[in-house]
Amino acid sequence: MAGDERLRLFCALRLSGDTVDRLAGWQASALSGGRIVPPGNLHLTLAFLGTRPAGEAPGILGALREAAAGGSELRLSLRGYRETRSVGMLTFEDEGGRAAALAGQVQRSLEALGVYRSDARPWTPHLTVLRFRERPRLRPSLPELGVVSPSDAAVFISRLRKDGAQYEVYDSVPLGGR
Repeated sequence: MAGDERLRLFCALRLSGDTVDRLAGWQASALSGGRIVPPGNLHLTLAFLGTRPAGEAPGILGALREAAAGGSELRLSLRGYRETRSVGMLTFEDEGGRAAALAGQVQRSLEALGVYRSDARPWTPHLTVLRFRERPRLRPSLPELGVVSPSDAAVFISRLRKDGAQYEVYDSVPLGGR
C-alpha cells in the first residue's frame, strides 16, 4: 500500500472460530428481512476511523497493540437482540468492564494520534448480525454462546462493494500480552 492511498479503517475485537460458527448457524435459522452479516465480518468494533491515509496504519496498529497488551481476559455474556434504523445487533454484558476499559484506551490512544474523535456515547459491546433498509422488527430467540472471550484485536480495512462491505485484516495483536 502506498502511504498516500486512502483506506477505510477500524479497530475491532475478533471472535473465536467456534463462536463465529455458532453465530452463523443462528443467523441462518433465526434472522430474516435483511442481509445477514457474513461470518468473516463478525466482530466487536472498538473504534471506527473512517477513511485515513494508508501511511497512518502502522501508528494505528501500534496504538492498538499497546492498549491490547495491557488488557486482561475479556469475558462477554449475551444480553439481547436490538435493532436500530439499519442494523440488527446482539448486545453483551461486559464482565468487570474490561472490554470497555480496552475500548477506552484504544480510543484515547487514537485521539492522541489525531486519527479518531470519541463519540459522546459510552462504548457498548455489540455485534452487528443483520443489515436492512426497513426494520424487520424481529424478536429472535438468542443464540447459545456461553461466555464469549475475543481471540485478539485487529486493525481492519473495509472495502465497500455493491454486495456490502468486505473486511480484510491489516494486522492483528494478541490480548493481554498472550
